[in-house]
Formats: sequence, structure tokens, C-alpha cells
Amino acid sequence: MSAPSEVPAEINRNNPEAEIAVRAEAYRNWGRWGEADVLGTLNFIDKRKRVEAAALVTEGAVISLSQAFDTDGPQKGWRRRTNPVHTMTDTGTDAERGNQGFPHGIGGADDVISMPLQCSTQWDGLGHIFDHGFAWNGRRAGDVVTSEGDLVTGIEHAVSAIVTRGVLLDIGRHLSSESGELPDGYAISAAELDACAAEQGVKITPGDIVLIRTGRLSRARREGWGDYAGGPSAGLSLTTAGWIHRTEIAAIATDTWGFEVRPNEFDVPSFQPLHQVVIPNIGLTVGEMWDLDSLAVSCAERRRWDFMLSAPPLAITGAVGSPINPVAIF
Repeated sequence: MSAPSEVPAEINRNNPEAEIAVRAEAYRNWGRWGEADVLGTLNFIDKRKRVEAAALVTEGAVISLSQAFDTDGPQKGWRRRTNPVHTMTDTGTDAERGNQGFPHGIGGADDVISMPLQCSTQWDGLGHIFDHGFAWNGRRAGDVVTSEGDLVTGIEHAVSAIVTRGVLLDIGRHLSSESGELPDGYAISAAELDACAAEQGVKITPGDIVLIRTGRLSRARREGWGDYAGGPSAGLSLTTAGWIHRTEIAAIATDTWGFEVRPNEFDVPSFQPLHQVVIPNIGLTVGEMWDLDSLAVSCAERRRWDFMLSAPPLAITGAVGSPINPVAIF
């Protein structure tokens, strides 16, 4: 049986079921790390890989890759996704007025935040997406995620896993050298990922986390959020599933809301087909809404596109995703 096509133009745009199914079967990693596995491709990050990543730190320079977590965010309420609501429960005003009830003049401030776990820079965990009722590693979706949360592959299992070598592929600059931004609806191919890596002089190796900059966040900053959350965007083609599988990357993240190209590559109803292949079948952890602009500038200045990346999720028991503040360290 021939491998699925890696050419976006060869997708049957009227049959998402078949296009998804052929890739899910071809690249499925179920059982690869045992029946009890809860990490998927994060297993590619081992102690040796972390030592390799640590050796990349020569300057001590740190760049945050997180968007802000505040009310001025991209969310519009789709599926109850809202921007964070930050509320002060104790303030300096309370302290000045002496109404906090503390002795000898001490005062303090305290606060609370309410937000969906995937409202800004975040990881999609392995319990986030299912394929025909199956979760990662072939488990029944209803046995994994219930009203009590992800009982099997909750994001808390990854809290010590996500420190490794990071690689930035600035596809926006590679394909659009003047603007550094790809047009909405542009489907990035496997060949273009390889060509970008070659142009930058960087090699993708097992256990890496690959960061894909499309320039979509740059445009949102310039023009306003608009439809950044859920609307049209450049992103990875469904045909990159084979590239993701054979490179043995540990995870991937982009500067877009949805990681894959939007609208998706079909003329009939479809929704996030690449998610359906890579999360429940390949076991890939997916990052979205990362801020890669400053990193891209720093990499270009250094002529160096790899770095130590630390991006652990919060230890939220049973969560299917997590907000993060990923950092690149040079």
C-alpha cells in the first residue's frame, strides 16, 4: 500500500473521511510505548535529549513565547471560550484603609482569575481530540474523559516532560520574505517545512519541539484580533501528518489559533482534520497561540534557529489542555 500523498493539491476535497482515515491508519502510534502510555510523542524526549538541549545555552538569554492572559485577548466566546477575567480580592486601597484585619500595619494584595484553559498560549493535551470515539492509544473516549476530567491522560502527566531542544521554522519569512506573513488559507506542505529548515541550516531531530511561525499573530497585532480565534489562517496541511510522524518530533506549536490551515482543505463540511489524525492517533501534543515574533528576530540576528525550550503545563489534574509561558533559552 502506497503512503498517503504529501502534496496538498492531491487531497480529495470531497472526502475528508477517507483522507483522515488513510493517514490515521498509516501513522497510528497506538501501543508504541505500551498499553499504559499517557505521554505519546513526548516519550521522544529523554534524559540524553535534555542534556543536548542544555548544551545549547551559552548566553543565558531568555525569550518568553507567551501571549498575554488578559481581557484584551482574541476569544469571542466560541464553545464558551472567553478571555481571562482577572479580579482583585484584596488591594492597596484596602490596605491603606486598614480594613483587611491584619495586625501591626501589614497589608497585602490578592487576586483570582477565571478563564478557559485554552484561551491564550496553551497546549492541547492528549485528551483534547478523539477519532470516531477513540482517544490516544486506542482507548474509548468515554473511558478517558468524563465529567470528572481526563482520568487517564490528564495534562498533569506532562509537567516534567516538556524540556527539550526547540527549533523555529519561520515559514512566514521563508515563503514571504518581504512581509514575513502568509496569507489566510495557505496550506503549508511537508516539502516547505523541509525547505525552510534547509534554508535556515537547521536539522530536525527526534525529540525536538518544532515551532512554526506563519506571521498570523503579527497581522493580528497590527490590524486587531478580528477573526484570529477560529477564523481563516495559514497553517499546516493535513498532508504534513506523515512529516510529523517520520521526524519523531515530540510536539509542535504555532502562532495561530488552530495549528492547521483554515479553512480546512475540503469543499464539504470538515473541522480540524489534522487534529483528528495527530492527537488521538499519533499521540502528538499540540501548542497554539504562541508568540514567536521576538523569537524569530532573535534567531535571525544570531543566525541560529535552535535553543533550549522549557514549556511545562500547569499541574491541573484531569485537564485536557493547559495555559503556559514557554521560554526559549539561548
